[in-house]
Amino acid sequence: GQTSRIWQAYHDVEQKLCGVKVLLDDFRRNREHLAYLKQEWIVGGKLEHPRIIRMLDFATQKGEPYLAMEWFSAPNLKQRLRYDYQQFEYLFPNLIEQMCEALIHLHDHGWVHRDVKPDNFLVSDSGEVKLIDFALAQRAKAGLSRLLGSKGKIQGTKSYMSPEQIRGAALDGRADLYSLGCTVFEMVGGRTPFTGVNATELLTKHLRSSPPTIESLNRNITPEFGDLVRRCLAKTPSARPASVADFLNEMRMLRIFRTAPKPPSELPKSAESAEIDDSGEVA
Repeated sequence: GQTSRIWQAYHDVEQKLCGVKVLLDDFRRNREHLAYLKQEWIVGGKLEHPRIIRMLDFATQKGEPYLAMEWFSAPNLKQRLRYDYQQFEYLFPNLIEQMCEALIHLHDHGWVHRDVKPDNFLVSDSGEVKLIDFALAQRAKAGLSRLLGSKGKIQGTKSYMSPEQIRGAALDGRADLYSLGCTVFEMVGGRTPFTGVNATELLTKHLRSSPPTIESLNRNITPEFGDLVRRCLAKTPSARPASVADFLNEMRMLRIFRTAPKPPSELPKSAESAEIDDSGEVA
């Protein structure tokens, strides 16, 4: 990331490889970023789930804090969408299900992630998913002062941020569901629901604009699934599915694709290099 690095190390207690996250030099004395690193441990250290990266230790060595975690060497979903789209498209239903399972576990423990996006899901070559980065996580329904940074800045990633998070309102799991909807929209539609020439325009669209239909971007998406994702992107939480679990249950009852994508082994060579064109439509 922009503020930290993860190194591979050997964990003596676990007797296996682990990842060690340390802050870059410019951020090691920054109280806000130190708090973020500790928050990852406070949240992640209490979570035990196969779809969530396991936290092992938070400690200090020679005055420098570090966070030790399960070693899971894999690109994130953003990278998979950019470079391996055709190889993973047939796995999308399973990937989305795993992403939901991770968030359900997080929400069941009373936390809101607040930064759900493709970058924060690791995806192995075999299609195993791990949710990462709990630096911005907060207790569900926390008040305004807990949801804004030390300087009153909106926290999160603007392309995936729910309207209530933009406003600094109290949040529950439906805020993460909105962000998950943005992520799923990008997976199957080839672009995020909203874009803007600057942050103000982008955030305003989250607050006021309707996204394009996924079916207009990818003709292989069923109207039923398109409608489900659109409901996740409702401006008010009450208009969305009640929880990520409810979204997952609905998804399991319908088809995502009109025609199921084929695994790479069944694709003709010409199809293996197919990409999403500039308009966002699957070529």
